[in-house]
Amino acid sequence: MTSIKNMLPPSIRLNLMVICETVLLLSLALGVLLFFSHQTLKQEAIQDAEETLDGTVQHIDNILLSIEQTTENVYADLLQHIDDPDRMLTYSRRIVESNPYITGCAIVFKPYFYKDREWYMAYIHRENSRLVKSDSFGTKPYHEQVWYTRPMETQRACWLDPFKDENQDEGNLTTFCLPIFVTAHEGIKECVGVVAVDLSITQLSQIVLSTKSSPHSYSVLLGSNGVYMVHPDTKKLSHETVFSVSQEENSSVKETVNAMMAGETGYKPFRMNGKDWYVFYRPFNSEQLTGHNIAPLNWSVGEVCPDDDIFGSFNLLFYTVLIISILGLVAFFLLCNFFIHRQLRPLRMLTRSANRVAEGHYEEQVPHTEREDEIGQLQYRFRKMQQSLAAHVNELDHLQESLQSQGDILEKTSEQSLENDRMKTTFLHYLSNQMIEPGDLIDKSVAKLCNNYHKTDLKEMEQEMAVIKQQSSTILKLLGHIIEAVQIESGKEDSHE
Repeated sequence: MTSIKNMLPPSIRLNLMVICETVLLLSLALGVLLFFSHQTLKQEAIQDAEETLDGTVQHIDNILLSIEQTTENVYADLLQHIDDPDRMLTYSRRIVESNPYITGCAIVFKPYFYKDREWYMAYIHRENSRLVKSDSFGTKPYHEQVWYTRPMETQRACWLDPFKDENQDEGNLTTFCLPIFVTAHEGIKECVGVVAVDLSITQLSQIVLSTKSSPHSYSVLLGSNGVYMVHPDTKKLSHETVFSVSQEENSSVKETVNAMMAGETGYKPFRMNGKDWYVFYRPFNSEQLTGHNIAPLNWSVGEVCPDDDIFGSFNLLFYTVLIISILGLVAFFLLCNFFIHRQLRPLRMLTRSANRVAEGHYEEQVPHTEREDEIGQLQYRFRKMQQSLAAHVNELDHLQESLQSQGDILEKTSEQSLENDRMKTTFLHYLSNQMIEPGDLIDKSVAKLCNNYHKTDLKEMEQEMAVIKQQSSTILKLLGHIIEAVQIESGKEDSHE
């Protein structure tokens, strides 16, 4: 890694350092920004879903309350004429006519409430925009059906989970059951019948689904038995429960279903049909109608939103920012490379000049600069240093030439001195050799005179004295020549000094 880094030009390395630091800071800033943006969008989605859920609950509750209120209004008059069985059909028709949400109404009594009739049912329902009277509901006697047995047993008004209307082709129905009480012996109230008012969940679903928090979101309403009461897919309203659907999906759907059926409040992400979703849910509790104790519904309402509706704009913003950041970094890299390359041009020039100076080219001229920044000051100082170095090198060259010249003179002088010494030595050697013979003759004559002076006659003695005198003169002449040569040499040395 280090070798690869060293292979890159300095400008590229500096540019990469700047880019890496910029990417780090930009990533940190964008990460914080996107995190808080994501949290903000999530909180807004939760708030919108909660508001939609509140609106959905209020809308459904208004429909249910309108049905309860319509039933209650007729119920008060019904008690005044409960002994007249013929008027029950009129009350049943009035209930259906009074509320467009109601698809049918049945007023039934327990066996032999009317003495001449074992069972009695006044049932009016809508069929193709007409009100139709029927003598039965379903394939079983009414006293065996849940909409009759439950309120008679609990003696409480209640809403039933959806069930199939086997007589009519109107899909599933949910029924509001209001027990009929009359005062019996000793003021004790006795439950003698039931007013059952039907609401088509297909119609309810269409009404509720008109309100949504996002373009592709939808509401769901689950009964206590898991039956869909509100769903955009009408097939699910007639044939499926949430449990059958959850068996086909993954564990996240099952967790969501279990949380909704447990009456919890919150939200969960899940994946369905290859897409990510969020469901915001809460239990549905209807407002209590004054004067009647209505059993808890145990229904659950939810707002289902696709992940794209919640975070679609965020994802678009994220990818847009990512693309812009990448393009910006590329442009930033190119601009940095251009400006850094331009700013480092004097340094590259200084590097080349320094290499030339290091190679011995001391006269290499560093260009003059008008820049006043650090690089300009460095170039100016390096130029002054090069000029000073060139001046010193020139001085050294001149000094070297002078020393070389003086050395040559000294060498010649030394050679001359050696020659003179050689000549002196030769001259002295010659004179010394010239004085040997006279000296030997003087020595022989002296020895002869000293050893044989008593036998030597005067004439022979004079001859020997003449030889001594003659040879002594020769030696003196030779010594004079030596003294003269020494004086001449001394004079030459004094003249040199």
